[in-house]
Amino acid sequence: MRLLLVEDNEDLGDALERHFRAGGHAVDWAHSAPEADDYLRAGARGYDLVILDIMLPGGDGREILQRIRTEESDLPVLVLTARSQVADRVHLLDLGADDYMTKPFDVAELDARCRAVVRRRRGQAQSLIQFGALELDAAAASVTSEGRPLDLRSRELRLLEVLISQPGQVFSKSQLMDKLFGLTEDASENAIEVYIGRLRRKIQDSGVVIETVRGLGYRLREGQE
Repeated sequence: MRLLLVEDNEDLGDALERHFRAGGHAVDWAHSAPEADDYLRAGARGYDLVILDIMLPGGDGREILQRIRTEESDLPVLVLTARSQVADRVHLLDLGADDYMTKPFDVAELDARCRAVVRRRRGQAQSLIQFGALELDAAAASVTSEGRPLDLRSRELRLLEVLISQPGQVFSKSQLMDKLFGLTEDASENAIEVYIGRLRRKIQDSGVVIETVRGLGYRLREGQE
């Protein structure tokens, strides 16, 4: 997943950023409300989830949530809050939050809630994608070829998810960079070539190939190399 983390607490934000990146997710970390707005303007349509704190320098997380719901109604948002009163939590849900976590929280539960929020927004019908012999279950983060499980790392899985969601469409390296890496991550287009090569090897017996379209990018199609 590509995440926008909005959290001003340095210790918590750093821990969450490292945790999600270790899991293979692309993470952009905004430390304030204005910075969150900048990230959203730059890449909102590429985010799979926003993890949003409420009390922020330079603004209120609730206002950010309202703007997201006005401009990006389908973007999943999980709110982090120190407020434990039922009325506060109900208000957040009424504003459009998909879920919330009350601080302090367990990271394993946060992981589970993030997956559930994204799964609900995508819809169960969209979580299972088939193309040729390949079947990708986005909710379960798994891929099979003719029923046999394939061992894909997190970014290989994300790359396949992007390509298989629109087979035949050409994706440029820059588009794939936006999907696989956060805006602040130090990665080059060569990294895309590396992941393309790894994924090609792992799906080579499936009858599905990643085709290089010279000068344009890559697309998924059925057939042989």
